[in-house]
Amino acid sequence: MDTSSDLPLMGRGLWFESAVGRFTNLSTRRAVPHDHRPLRTHRTIFISDTHLGTKGCKAEALADFLAHNECETLFLVGDIVDGWQLKRRWLWPEAHTQVVAEILRKVDGGTRVIFVPGNHDEFARDYTGRLFAGIEIINETVHLTADGKRFLVLHGDRFDGVIACAKWLAHVGDWAYGVALSWNELLFKARKAMGLPYWSLSAWLKHKVKNAVEYISCYEETVAAEARSGA
Repeated sequence: MDTSSDLPLMGRGLWFESAVGRFTNLSTRRAVPHDHRPLRTHRTIFISDTHLGTKGCKAEALADFLAHNECETLFLVGDIVDGWQLKRRWLWPEAHTQVVAEILRKVDGGTRVIFVPGNHDEFARDYTGRLFAGIEIINETVHLTADGKRFLVLHGDRFDGVIACAKWLAHVGDWAYGVALSWNELLFKARKAMGLPYWSLSAWLKHKVKNAVEYISCYEETVAAEARSGA
């Protein structure tokens, strides 16, 4: 299936509706081949920040995970598709289609799939409360665990001051992170050729910036306070 032609040229809503329509028939085929590994069954699976549509997405591993792990409820907690990147440059390899096929296969198998859009796939927020290809789209929800604990499920961009007050800066940061990932890929190939283990340049840069560490800590405290207030 060719998904690279006219989707990026469409408006925000039409892009999403057309994409869903094109992918709907994928559930009739298994994206990842059968092998001898047993299926693992879970009550709930949470997945977020996969950034389908980018070079850094680990789509092959994700499709394989979805093919070999079943659940009653699957939460897709934001930034599943990277609309920011797709607007700049359309990239949709077969492995990314395989991920969509596995998600739709779960829908057809009776799994409840809930999509909570993030900032990178904010185009889907216009469809909150609606059902697309059997996938529920909601802004936030509360998940009750088997032992009675309540989890607030949302994408955390609404607590991000950069997203809320300086979205242009978030786009710049996203571009810079993409550059770091490209360097990371080159470094990985070089280290692999020398027999060295994997090492993440982007993760190292993120944790070496003192302000970033402090920002993350403050962010986590804010989100925890919000969850407690709604408990």
